[in-house]
Amino acid sequence: MNLPTRVDEVMSDRKRVLLLCTGNSARSQMAEGLLRHDGGERFEVSSAGTRPSQVRPEAVEAMREIGVDISGHRSKSVDEFLGQKFDYVITVCDNAKESCPVFPGETERIHWSFDDPAVATGDESSRLAVFGRVRDEIRARLREFIATPAKP
Repeated sequence: MNLPTRVDEVMSDRKRVLLLCTGNSARSQMAEGLLRHDGGERFEVSSAGTRPSQVRPEAVEAMREIGVDISGHRSKSVDEFLGQKFDYVITVCDNAKESCPVFPGETERIHWSFDDPAVATGDESSRLAVFGRVRDEIRARLREFIATPAKP
């Protein structure tokens, strides 16, 4: 087996992934935290929004429930990443898919449609349950993504 001998060789094998949604407040934030946590060193992960707002406290709490800390995350605009090369751009809401910019290089675009937990109503417990459900759906999709052999 040929193992990389230098740190820069290991880093160059990492796949760059950008996760996009509209507000970069819940779905893409949870996806970023999950892919970092579950994907380990295989991925360099970022998230952004087409109309960024702020990270939802319910998203932070839903992730805390499974031992993933996203409390230090901030909502970012997709404009911060324009011109950068990504191996994958994954949209996690329909609106972001429609307004996703084109990225240079051999970027594979993937779209997954998840319910927006930010529109959940009811008391705090009810809203957190929706965030937890969406988090679990995102994690299941990401685990399939992680398990798929990377293209050369």
